Amino acid sequence: MPTGEEIPTGPDRRDERLPKSRRVRKRSEYLRLQHVGRRRGNGHLVVICAKSTRANSRIGITASRRVGNAVTRNRIKRFVREFFRRHQYDVQPVQDILVIARPSAATATYADVRAEIARALGIEIGR
Repeated sequence: MPTGEEIPTGPDRRDERLPKSRRVRKRSEYLRLQHVGRRRGNGHLVVICAKSTRANSRIGITASRRVGNAVTRNRIKRFVREFFRRHQYDVQPVQDILVIARPSAATATYADVRAEIARALGIEIGR
């Protein structure tokens, strides 16, 4: 059982949860991102970014049936969510992000997804 000393508290602690307020949820928001956003990426993922007036960056993820079965699509979406959850405060300036999985994403590992999104967003990540 961890003691109170091992758990960071106070201003040094970052909230790494991913609540609904940090996700793109409405169809109209997805369509706006696709129309006004800037596209990046040419590997397993397409990353579309657009400036936001909100306080925090948000993420939206799509994976069509062409990517694979439900298990495969959900695995890719988990990888993207995990990357964003860990690096949501590194996204500067605040923006809405849409990640679209291509069919080749079915064979991608977490390291592949992490590298592609970091490159598209201009985030430096340690090894």
